[in-house]
Amino acid sequence: MNIGIDYTAALKQSGGIGRYTRGLITTLAQLDRQNHYLLMHTPDSPADGLRAFESQPNFSHRQYPLAERWMTIGWHRAYLPLPVEFFTGPVDLFHSPNFILPPVRRAKTLLTVHDLSFIRHPQGAVDKLRRWLEQVVPRSLERADHVLADSASTRRDLIEIFNLPAAAITVVGAGVEPRFRPITDPVELARVAARYNLPPKFILSLGTLEPRKNFTGLINAFSQSPVRQTHHLVIAGGKGWLYDDIFAAAAASPVADRIHLIGFVDDEVLPALYSLADVFAYPSHYEGFGIPVIEAMACGTPVVCADNSCLPEVAGQSAVQIAATDIEALAEALHRLTTDPSLRARAITAGFVQAQKFNWPAAAQRLLTVYRRFEND
Repeated sequence: MNIGIDYTAALKQSGGIGRYTRGLITTLAQLDRQNHYLLMHTPDSPADGLRAFESQPNFSHRQYPLAERWMTIGWHRAYLPLPVEFFTGPVDLFHSPNFILPPVRRAKTLLTVHDLSFIRHPQGAVDKLRRWLEQVVPRSLERADHVLADSASTRRDLIEIFNLPAAAITVVGAGVEPRFRPITDPVELARVAARYNLPPKFILSLGTLEPRKNFTGLINAFSQSPVRQTHHLVIAGGKGWLYDDIFAAAAASPVADRIHLIGFVDDEVLPALYSLADVFAYPSHYEGFGIPVIEAMACGTPVVCADNSCLPEVAGQSAVQIAATDIEALAEALHRLTTDPSLRARAITAGFVQAQKFNWPAAAQRLLTVYRRFEND
């Protein structure tokens, strides 16, 4: 088959959907040498991420003629009836890994919906973006021949909210790269600690700075937990949207000097960053998958996370789970995971086992199985 994939998010987004798409498609390239893949991207996309496909003869790439914003306006605001095949040439299947499908002429269509946070947690989204997604995602779902979800939780949301038939949705999931393991090299650990000016003992949280991640709740829990006397709180992540409350909560904390918002961290330092932390905290209000949870577990870091959306299926019984809104329970969990050796040991051992359940080859194989369903259509 000739398969077109919109690879723009993988090239432009360092975290989240970008990381997910890169992990899935780069692994797919190692599994499939039969189908022909055309990776489409906008001219404002960094090209470094395409180097992973240079040795794959059945993978090629091509630019759309306009920047992402203008392509979006043309297709989804002006409703220009310009099918994606005008840019790709004839393709049997077009896969959009980022919520929205362009118009097509004859190609079958596959759409990935990572989460429905704009519906399940609308207060965490910018109004303009929320209204936009409320318009374009349902239209894309109506036109998709099949839908992919990151988790069983998102699949249930799609069935409940949009009344999609269960057979029309496949859960692909995510994985942990082999490089996520406990880092013990003192030189590497010292290098990362010095680069980000990390304190000697800290709780780590990671994610784009936006309301859904519940960093304000984490800051409040840390500020009232006894753990504040022995540890610092480090929050890593670039600025997203509606983040002023996060900085305000950190500044207003009675232990503001022990709370560090270190900004975006490079992907290559994440294994060492997880390994340096005594606990990884992920009290998000809603997630489509939550890759950092299993990455932290793979690095031997005990995890406390929320008990909502996909997080119970991703964390299993390996994390301490609390309600995202229960500040006292979160404060207690942080304290226990730093002071109870037997709890820490159980969480670390169980975390290794849980993380092994998620790998990119298995996820890519599930994606390839879906692609092959279209071979005879």
